[in-house]
Amino acid sequence: METFKNIPFQPYMAVFKELEKITDIASMTKEERLRYDESIKIYRDNKAVLEFAKKKGREEGREEGIEQVAHNLKLAGVSVEIIAQTTGLTSEQIAAL
Repeated sequence: METFKNIPFQPYMAVFKELEKITDIASMTKEERLRYDESIKIYRDNKAVLEFAKKKGREEGREEGIEQVAHNLKLAGVSVEIIAQTTGLTSEQIAAL
């Protein structure tokens, strides 16, 4: 494997690095493979949780932004109908601001 690190063509390095990973995984003991698989599962679970949290945060941020805009429009004396058309909020939601 040391020979692969000295290959002058960088585009091929990614291929050989992937082959090196596969070889390393194939040479693991059963116990090592179980630990490896568990660590991959934990990594993927954490990544999924993080992506969900980011998405949820963006959604909440957008909702808060829309409500803030609606509130400011209401304070400026804009009609409820215009605010509803502009923000997508219902007249009940606007009244509660």
